[in-house]
Amino acid sequence: MHVVESIDLDNKLVALKKRVALSDSLIVAYSGGVDSALLASVAHQVLGNKSLAVIAKSPSITDRELKEAISVADRSGFLCQVIETDEIERPEYKANKPNRCYFCKDTLYQRLLELATNLNYKTVANGTNLDDLDDYRPGLKAATEHGIISPLAEVGLTKTEIRALSKRMKLPTWDKPAQACLASRVPYGTSISTGILKRIGAAEELLKDIGFNQLRVRDHNSIARIEVPLADLDKLLSPKIKEKITIGLKSLGYKYVTVDLEGFRSGSMNPSTDHNSEVFIKNGRK
Repeated sequence: MHVVESIDLDNKLVALKKRVALSDSLIVAYSGGVDSALLASVAHQVLGNKSLAVIAKSPSITDRELKEAISVADRSGFLCQVIETDEIERPEYKANKPNRCYFCKDTLYQRLLELATNLNYKTVANGTNLDDLDDYRPGLKAATEHGIISPLAEVGLTKTEIRALSKRMKLPTWDKPAQACLASRVPYGTSISTGILKRIGAAEELLKDIGFNQLRVRDHNSIARIEVPLADLDKLLSPKIKEKITIGLKSLGYKYVTVDLEGFRSGSMNPSTDHNSEVFIKNGRK
């Protein structure tokens, strides 16, 4: 187990607060996840009402995730605003090529910059951490193009350190599983639609209601491929739960309900390519 050194954590927290203070006023691109929740909380500590967490409502996020994100903001004391984004209307996003996330983030950052101008906020920041820089994330290109800052990555905070800081600060997100957008459950090349995203969201809500926390329902047209951690496979395959899930997912339109025997794997939909490819994935996670 990786041990986080307290003194390093203290130094990085000080550096983060100094970096945030330089912004004078700040909008945080907020998702309700561990990274953006920490950044929004620290920004509120440093800037008070000159910081604002903004979360996007779109078919890419479930109603449950949206409500939970708003609840985290309320419990943690930072300001939160909901906006609507329409990335689903962009043909490049619908095409669902490996750079799909670029168009999603491009849409989001345009909206956040417009909001920042209208509300007189100086800077827009995202929750990118140091580990993300070693990942295939087309959205980072959009951030650079729009001048979005990444304070967590700038001060060298890793995901493990962010969880440790979040736990210290008593943020409810400190142990929250990573939660990528619903479009990441669809194989590249399969067109994205609101209907597909709603079906995936409903399928994952069903499993969460049963008691599974870390999971993905990968959508292969008529096939639902369920990923849960290997430790949860026995529970998933127990007769009553298996029957409940099968009936529930078939009612959503899936013809076949399958279980991935390799278990939950972030980025399992990412293509395998060589280092010279445009879509090269390094330590791919989605």
